[in-house]
Amino acid sequence: MDKESKSGRIFDVVILKRLVTFIRPYNRQFYILVFLIVLAALLTPITPVLIRYALDGPVARGDYRGLTAMLLLMLGLQVVQSFAQYYNTYLSSWLGQHIIRDIRVQLYEKILRLRLKFFDDTPIGRLVTRTISDIETLADVFSEGIAAIAGDFLQLVLILAVMFWIDWRLTLISLSTIPFLLLSTYVFKEKVKDAFNEVRAAVANLNAFVQEHITGMSIVQIFNSEKAEYDKFREINEEHRRSNIRSVLYYSVYYPVSDVIGAAGVGLVVWYGTRSVLEETTTLGTLTAFIMFLNMFFRPIRMIADRINTLQMGIVSTDRILKLLDSQEFVVNEGTHQPDDLKGNVEFDRVWFAYNDENYVLKDISFRVNQGETLALVGATGAGKSSVVNLLSRFYEINRGIITIDGTNLLEYELGGLRSRIGVVLQDVFLFSDTIERNITLGNPDISRAKVIEAAELVGARKFIERLPGGFDYNVMERGATLSVGQRQLISFVRAMVYDPKIIVLDEATSSVDTETEEMIQQAIEKLMKGRTSIVIAHRLSTIQKASRIIVLDRGEIKESGTHEELLQKDGFYAQLHRMQYKEMV
Repeated sequence: MDKESKSGRIFDVVILKRLVTFIRPYNRQFYILVFLIVLAALLTPITPVLIRYALDGPVARGDYRGLTAMLLLMLGLQVVQSFAQYYNTYLSSWLGQHIIRDIRVQLYEKILRLRLKFFDDTPIGRLVTRTISDIETLADVFSEGIAAIAGDFLQLVLILAVMFWIDWRLTLISLSTIPFLLLSTYVFKEKVKDAFNEVRAAVANLNAFVQEHITGMSIVQIFNSEKAEYDKFREINEEHRRSNIRSVLYYSVYYPVSDVIGAAGVGLVVWYGTRSVLEETTTLGTLTAFIMFLNMFFRPIRMIADRINTLQMGIVSTDRILKLLDSQEFVVNEGTHQPDDLKGNVEFDRVWFAYNDENYVLKDISFRVNQGETLALVGATGAGKSSVVNLLSRFYEINRGIITIDGTNLLEYELGGLRSRIGVVLQDVFLFSDTIERNITLGNPDISRAKVIEAAELVGARKFIERLPGGFDYNVMERGATLSVGQRQLISFVRAMVYDPKIIVLDEATSSVDTETEEMIQQAIEKLMKGRTSIVIAHRLSTIQKASRIIVLDRGEIKESGTHEELLQKDGFYAQLHRMQYKEMV
């Protein structure tokens, strides 16, 4: 079973203290809720007491006026109880929804500030579970957990106290079946807890399988494996069914058993109480009140078992959420220096970097790119080219060395300002399910439609965009599925241009574009790079021959450096790559 599906301790003091901090903004509503819980518990045992007095008083004396007054009093009490119960239920849910809204916002804000290394190590499905399912479970802690359990316990204590006050002998007879009810409740609680864990694990497996295989449906159909995947799905779905049926089975057994135990308790009270009434050692009103007390007493015990499981699940979910909120391992530490007058002088000084802190992908890398120059990085797959780009934008942190822009350590820059001045165009373009304009501006209100159109015109994307239904308001659907690879790449160029960056990074930005499209945007790239510091990563050496400097990387080390002509004359790594590509073209 998935470790993350297991339930934890019911009353984890540390977690409960943290939950209190989320309640503080709503202290007034919380105190009102506490008052309503206490009020509801205090009112519960009053009705049987009033019925006792009615039977032993007005009814026994034939006092119809007194009986009418007593009935009106009980009716008024029921109205007050109904209002208290209504506001109790509403306010506990209101409080829970406001708290999970605040926690979800804090959690998403935290996720936005995490380094990319965190997302490399953490499955997306787990993060979705944290921000949606776990937080929804946390809402049950307030609506069905802490408040409800506290109210049930207080109600039990008050009922028990009133019962002993009225007749301690009948009380002891009434409680004779309680050990059996507590035992069955404990067994039920443990069984249901295990069943809930199995259901949660089955749901997680089902969600993960469906998400992954719908995303990769093209591969499934290309390799004609629909039957195999269908059989896997049936198996996972069958386990989900078995888990849910198992949890339903425990409920279907427990409630009848608890009803039988409760009925046995009532039977004992009737047997002993009837004899006492006949012997005139107790009254009919007292016997009737005790029967009502027993029904009130057994109901919270049955409910507490289910609510404790809800609370356990909520504590586990809260623990996961708090671990993510409190984690500082992947948080990017920002500086305060604002890059308002950034020129674009980039320098790597003896930089070492490893994604897993062991296997270095960059080893003692040093180079400098002056303002307005173009640096090209070439090398085989895995040589470390993209890692240079990731470090420049601080998507990852270096292990050793220093990176500076305009002589200022990268760590000293305010992160948002720094990244807004570095335009990045990646090989794998990601588009959100939104309009083309919002995919270009990313919701930045400072970028006007006119500026978007101007950038699209410069890149050469305006014509194809305006031919789409709705033009710049066309919805590209999930991951830009309705656009071609080349069209998505053009939109990524517009996205980079519209922010008017000081440093441009092209990470194999034309590798997914056909030759005709590449020629169309090559002039736009030259305009974009003019006057800006540019770092270009490309497999096609024809696109970087005019670079100010070319660096050849191999296994994380700089093997060669120079202009296109200089590197050809050296007849080394670069010359070999050039000859190989020339043969392919021929």
